[in-house]
Amino acid sequence: MPASLPVHATVTYKFSATPERIFDAWLDTGMISKFMFGPQLRDEEIVSIKTDAHVGGSFSFVVRRQGVEFDHIGEYIEISRPHRLVFSWAVRQNLPESSRIVIEIAPLPTGCELTLTQEMSSNWAGFKDQAKAAWTKMLHALADNL
Repeated sequence: MPASLPVHATVTYKFSATPERIFDAWLDTGMISKFMFGPQLRDEEIVSIKTDAHVGGSFSFVVRRQGVEFDHIGEYIEISRPHRLVFSWAVRQNLPESSRIVIEIAPLPTGCELTLTQEMSSNWAGFKDQAKAAWTKMLHALADNL
């Protein structure tokens, strides 16, 4: 992954759940299949959701859209429960192009606030608004599935 990823798509969401509960959802395959992927979010079928959640571990989220399989892959870079999670993010078909996801969770008196930033290369500048919309939709789905 390039050292400098200048394009940032950032979204923030307030949850009524604890930071631990929100953090854990990002590593739990059952929750990932409810808020990141599947027919409740977009026209797709989940093929497999696999995580090896430790620093240096990887994940693979395979979905089928219109008969084509897409494998969303990445590596866990930082896992600091319950405040910070960082991982690379790519679609296997687009390699070697990848981005980096930084999730920061701050406690609030009645839950927590999550800030997600997708750091991308300048090649993806035109994708920034679409990325923000997709992550916002996923965060809404996470809140609905808690």
